[in-house]
Amino acid sequence: MEDSSPDTPRPKRGRGRPRLQPGQLQEPATVQALERGLTLMQLLSKCSSASLSDLSLQMGLPTSTAYRLLCTLQKHEFVAFDEISQEWTIGIEAFTVGASFYNRANLVEASRSVLRELMNETGETANLAVLTESGHVTFLTQIESTHPIRAFHLPGTRSHAHSSGIGKALLAEMTQQQVEKILQSTGLQEFTPKTLTQPKALFADLQTIIKRGWSFDDEERYLGMRCIAAAIHNSRGDAVAGVSISGPTARFADEGLAILGARVRQAAQEITRAIGGDASSSSERHISIN
Repeated sequence: MEDSSPDTPRPKRGRGRPRLQPGQLQEPATVQALERGLTLMQLLSKCSSASLSDLSLQMGLPTSTAYRLLCTLQKHEFVAFDEISQEWTIGIEAFTVGASFYNRANLVEASRSVLRELMNETGETANLAVLTESGHVTFLTQIESTHPIRAFHLPGTRSHAHSSGIGKALLAEMTQQQVEKILQSTGLQEFTPKTLTQPKALFADLQTIIKRGWSFDDEERYLGMRCIAAAIHNSRGDAVAGVSISGPTARFADEGLAILGARVRQAAQEITRAIGGDASSSSERHISIN
């Protein structure tokens, strides 16, 4: 089961922002150049194009300052310059970054009906989560089971990948080198006697996941709780999220796991299609046992 423990350690503040110093009443000042650059992009987003003089006047900046900011943004393709019209426009990288947020929001929206149907058919809580760069699973949304005893994950809840159904489903899509890099950062913490704390055992499980198309958390985070998960793919075939069902072990009998696994895998395929993804074009797997 994915991590929903109320006493799960919160990420250190320093990972996202530095701690306030004793006696400091407010956050440190923002970076002026960055603020100006972002404001320039906002201005350009509201018009098809603009000249340097127009932008400098709207910003209240000297032309030379506005030009340096635009050149910096152009270097990273956040803005573009038309030599013929001599005007500036929003660049392709701005679209790429914006599309990342849209895709995340679109993923949640596209999954809701599939998650609800999955919960109705299996009777278990259905979850949607992603794997962060830090190697932790983060839950985006869920449809709760109607059973009085059920799994519960608030959006934003984090879990260790190696003890999570969705985490293992996504790890299985990576190369061995990528998995090892994550493990070097997160470790293989033991939560129950069933947690996979040895790399060889984890890699063997990841191979099995790839072969059958779904992962199985067998009380590896909480005794008495099980989870089945499968990966969701984008248009390039990359695994970008996972869908799972989780609940008490008593309702996940061994003889019914294959049926539940097939249904969860089907749900992952449905969400993949809903976001324009293609699991068939996913990259070759390289997980192996050392």
